[in-house]
Amino acid sequence: MEDRVKVTMSDGVADVRLVRADKMNALDAAMFDALVAACDRLSREQGLRAVVLSGEGRAFCAGLDMGRFAAMKANGGNGVAGGEARDLTARTHGPANFPQAAVWGWRQLPVPVIAAIHGVAFGGGFQLALGADMRFLSPDARMSIMEIKWGLVPDMAGTPILASLVRDDILRDLTYTGRIFSAQEALAYGLATRIVDDPHAAAMEVATDIAGKSPHAIRAAKRMLNNLSVDPGPALLAESVEQQKLIGAPNQTEAVRANLEKRAPKFADV
Repeated sequence: MEDRVKVTMSDGVADVRLVRADKMNALDAAMFDALVAACDRLSREQGLRAVVLSGEGRAFCAGLDMGRFAAMKANGGNGVAGGEARDLTARTHGPANFPQAAVWGWRQLPVPVIAAIHGVAFGGGFQLALGADMRFLSPDARMSIMEIKWGLVPDMAGTPILASLVRDDILRDLTYTGRIFSAQEALAYGLATRIVDDPHAAAMEVATDIAGKSPHAIRAAKRMLNNLSVDPGPALLAESVEQQKLIGAPNQTEAVRANLEKRAPKFADV
């Protein structure tokens, strides 16, 4: 796990870092495994009071690993451990499937999670940030719901979380276009909690403050706030059903090939 995600504990605060800096912390099979394992470990950690989630190097997380897109170009596959053999509709982690658990797990941790975001958070990396309770962004951070670029839809628990954060028309704009937006836009849309020069330092400061509060009250507050949301089960399953229909279909394969070959795609009509 520690070659992808490193967890250190101090005074009740877990400092969780994606450590695949040479690949901008892109999500390969090992990164998915490590994120799910980190959530599982922290859910059992005695004395845990808050979590800070960040990425080392130039970015928070650049999204799905380009090697997985190359595999999609060659023979389909869903870009996560298990490849073509994985049934995305199988509920393996409560209401979620395995790749969704890499995001939904942070939402389900019993303590607050703060994502410290610099550089980029694209596609699956953006959805990972959504799993946190709060998102602190550097002024030059950039985000995107980038799945449409690859002929896909967000399928890592992003949609039920986004629906509680963003105006419906803004969500549709970002999903349909996949456009990259700035930290300032993210703040205006409701996707950033704060813009700060040093997101990790600010997140650690807030996490330390939270760790000094009554742990019973903090956990009760997170349970209560999580219960404000509508049942996520149908939305999580809908993500998986729609994604599974798209993966490997001619237009999705064409989207991947066109991007990798740096040309305009030629899509078949619906």
